[in-house]
Amino acid sequence: MNSRKLLIAVLLLAGMAGFFVFNLGRYFSLAFIKDNQLSLAAIFAEKPALAMLVYFALYVAVTALSLPGAAIMTLVGGAIFGLVWGTVLVSFASTIGATLAMLVARYLLREVVQARFGRRLEELNEGIEKDGAFYLFTLRLIPLVPFFALNLLMGLTRIRTWTYFWVSQLGMFAGTVVYVNAGTQLAKIDSPKSVASPGLIGSLVLLGLLPLLIRKVLDLFRRRKVYARWKAVRPARFDRNLIVIGAGAGGLVTAYIAAAVKARVTLVEAHKMGGDCLNYGCVPSKALIRSAKLAHQMRHGASYGLADSVPVFSFRAVMRRVQDVIHTVEPHDSVERYTSLGVEVLQGHARIVNPWTVEIVLNDGGTQMLTTRSIVIAAGAQPFVPPLPGLKEVGYVTSDTLWDEFSRLDVVPQRLVVLGGGPIGCELAQSFARLGTQVTQVEMAPRIMVREDEEVSALAQGALAADGVSVLTSHKALRCEKLGEAKTLVVEHQGSEKRIEFDQLICAVGRVARLSGYGLEELGIPTHKTVKTNEYLQTIYPNIYAAGDVAGPYQFTHVAAHQAWYAAVNALFGDFRKFRVDYSVIPRSTFIDPEVARVGLNEQEAKEKGIACEVTKYDMGELDRAIADSETQGFVKVLTVPGKDTILGVTIIGAHAGDLLAEYVLAMRHGLGLNRILSTIHAYPTRAEANKYAAGQWKRAHQPGRLLAWARRYHAWRRA
Repeated sequence: MNSRKLLIAVLLLAGMAGFFVFNLGRYFSLAFIKDNQLSLAAIFAEKPALAMLVYFALYVAVTALSLPGAAIMTLVGGAIFGLVWGTVLVSFASTIGATLAMLVARYLLREVVQARFGRRLEELNEGIEKDGAFYLFTLRLIPLVPFFALNLLMGLTRIRTWTYFWVSQLGMFAGTVVYVNAGTQLAKIDSPKSVASPGLIGSLVLLGLLPLLIRKVLDLFRRRKVYARWKAVRPARFDRNLIVIGAGAGGLVTAYIAAAVKARVTLVEAHKMGGDCLNYGCVPSKALIRSAKLAHQMRHGASYGLADSVPVFSFRAVMRRVQDVIHTVEPHDSVERYTSLGVEVLQGHARIVNPWTVEIVLNDGGTQMLTTRSIVIAAGAQPFVPPLPGLKEVGYVTSDTLWDEFSRLDVVPQRLVVLGGGPIGCELAQSFARLGTQVTQVEMAPRIMVREDEEVSALAQGALAADGVSVLTSHKALRCEKLGEAKTLVVEHQGSEKRIEFDQLICAVGRVARLSGYGLEELGIPTHKTVKTNEYLQTIYPNIYAAGDVAGPYQFTHVAAHQAWYAAVNALFGDFRKFRVDYSVIPRSTFIDPEVARVGLNEQEAKEKGIACEVTKYDMGELDRAIADSETQGFVKVLTVPGKDTILGVTIIGAHAGDLLAEYVLAMRHGLGLNRILSTIHAYPTRAEANKYAAGQWKRAHQPGRLLAWARRYHAWRRA
């Protein structure tokens, strides 16, 4: 806290202390006011303007300092100034005082609270930005909510001062009128409690609940409005409870849950069951990574006491193994399995005709029109292809198409360019380099994996470079050129152009949601990079939901499956209760070698959001199992609340980092701290011990020094 803030805090505390030390509260008692009512009235009659000014300033000071006495002063306003002038003075004075109290709390406390509870406060701020005025108005109507507490709480948010002022004035007006009017009959009042009778309090509480009722009515009105143009086509009965469009992770889990609760559900997939993850993403890439890692280990056999050897292999056989892995996993996501679970699976292209009707053009011919109470769009995403001049002429593959294209090759591409320095680009670049390809990776940003901490990016780039990848950061792709059979990528770096020749080019610069061809435009469902949904995954039509990559904000298979539960349950049971999607603990892994895994905040994000944290770091080179496996690269880095073992985020780099991360994901999800991890037995020798040792490192940094000093004296006394 700087000197200015400290001075203000001291003055405020001094003022509050003086109020109680000098017993100034006696001047704000009902007895004092009743005894001096005639004198006060005389002062007002003699100098009305001065009396109003002094009263107004005093009221502002009392409310701004959150001192007891506002209720008594409101009664005084009615007794001395009458209903009209009393209401005007109290209304503006109370609002100004409340706003000043809010601003003081914001100035003195928000940075401190932000540092400790940044993530939770961020969620609160998001809610305030969306519905802050509405909830403030509701709470102001209910006198049971302490106004000083409300001033303090709202000061910690980003609510606008003007919004806070006018909403507070409007919300407190009803209660102000009641108390000022009661003040006009001051002689009949025995205590403030006689004003706030149970009946009156109940009425004001009901008044406070009125906005919630109004909101429900408005929601119903908006719902009727959005469905108005479809009123004539709403079916009297429905063929299905739920239709799911897309059989990737999001769609499969949604359909599975619906069938499990005995809903009649139809799953529509135009292409391959299992979606991108099974056919083009997670499964094939990990199969390729495993083959590439074995080739790498053979080349470095001396690290394990064996002879180095050059791996001899058929690239066609490697790619055939990738397809075999896909085929082995396929039954988990197959039509037959989901049919056996009670899901009707239709292979074809689905288009939403109206909010309750889906037209399905079947792959084997024919069209089927089905009505349904709810729809879940889980259409997934596809690789983004940049508008690079000459790209089509030279030819390219994406993370979707390379598996089929490369499976036709007898030998690994000799010269490969990978566009993109994100997780997909890094995984593919390293894998092909380990299989013997000359790989050049081009990234426009100043480093690869820019969402991770700088030291993580540096370690990842070093690992790729050690495998032979030429990583070109801060290089912008300008165009592609083809002269005869020669293919060239032209890039720009520090104002000069550079030419890179290649045989194959992989575009791995990101993925975009599939938004066209499903009838979204015709229905007027808003889209911006993804389908726009609310916190329940609903579109503007409450019975139409979106889940997975098409909905965002994360493009992870496990997040799609996570969202699917909310989409299915809200779609089927939302009339009784809806659930907001919880994104509080989202793990992610990049399967380069060494792996990079993270959950929650990293140092980079904590700094950007102004969240204070402590960093504990444990080096994998100290772990017995890592030493035995000759895989000592990496570390466990844990971010915690200063002075506490509460986990804010974890980054792990090392072999099987994604597996190690699960313990921290569980801990964060259920509010367990590092002390709980430290007290858990971990088998020896395993990599999981790294988590325990990281917790132990944190514990050593937080030893109770004074207690240990006394323990040393105690043991010395015992020896004597």
